[in-house]
Amino acid sequence: MNVTAFLKSPQQQATGPMVVLHGANRYLRQTAFEAVCANVFRQTDDADTEFSTTRLTGKDAELKTVLDELRTVSMWGGQRLVAVDDADEFVTKNRAGLEKYLEHPAKAAVLVLLLKTWRKNTRLAKRLAKIGLDVECKDLSGRELVRWLAGSCQEQHGCRLPQDAARLLIELSGTELGSLEQELEKLAAYVLPRKQIDSDDVRLLVGGWKAETTFAMTGAVRDGDLGAAVEHLDKLLAAGEAPQRILGGLNFVFRRLAKATEAARSGIPLRAALKQAGVFPNEIDSSSRYLRRIGRPRAEKLFRILLTADEQMKGGSRIAEQLQLESLLVQLSGRLPDE
Repeated sequence: MNVTAFLKSPQQQATGPMVVLHGANRYLRQTAFEAVCANVFRQTDDADTEFSTTRLTGKDAELKTVLDELRTVSMWGGQRLVAVDDADEFVTKNRAGLEKYLEHPAKAAVLVLLLKTWRKNTRLAKRLAKIGLDVECKDLSGRELVRWLAGSCQEQHGCRLPQDAARLLIELSGTELGSLEQELEKLAAYVLPRKQIDSDDVRLLVGGWKAETTFAMTGAVRDGDLGAAVEHLDKLLAAGEAPQRILGGLNFVFRRLAKATEAARSGIPLRAALKQAGVFPNEIDSSSRYLRRIGRPRAEKLFRILLTADEQMKGGSRIAEQLQLESLLVQLSGRLPDE
């Protein structure tokens, strides 16, 4: 079971005698573990939960110790939970013993294994699939990450997070879920008493002055004000912003316009194509005007222009990085004649 599906309704998933939380994303493994604990102990007081839970580290855990803990009757009655963190090595060493345990597991205890890799073709995995719970905690990306952010924002903070704001948050903060959750918490507190986090909120609170200036630069290019765009570029470079990050900001905006151009070529109306490509709603009018201004021949070259700039910035050119960026602004503005 995928972790996103599990976290939507963990209380509806039977744990059985063993739960395996596996995958590269430690944050999701921990989040799923907390949900499993809440499910196992949902009718138990917090104080009782503390005494009914044992958590061990995989490299130090011995099978005998784990099994003894599982078979120890809780002094408070009810369920016991034994967890083994970083359990990859523990499972490899004790696979046969765990298989044997699952033949006659403790009736009032749950074993939780948190590990990176889980081989589903083993007898242990096949036995678990019949009587336990297997939750895959892989890294999230793309639309799945956007949906997860929006859902988490609504459930944890009572705030709506539109897709465009979620995508901008990912662009500015990266894909590490712990960091994204911290940013969501700050944003939710910032927008009170509003119940929606917009792109402008993300840009201001997460991106700060440099992000604001980067978007002002891309807006000036889009509006045909090349002088203002170069002025913003100079301010960013003077403030120590890395040229690669500035190029990343340009890519973030103009790749979407390139995608919209490709979609429009297939017959989709331009405004619909811009929305589909992920252009922010309040920028659709200006983006439409930009593409009409530079004309289809140049718009169809946006991908190639951006790709060439990326290759040159990564060592494909001996020209100073500032001059490369200034040249790119000129090309994107539509000031150069078509080749």
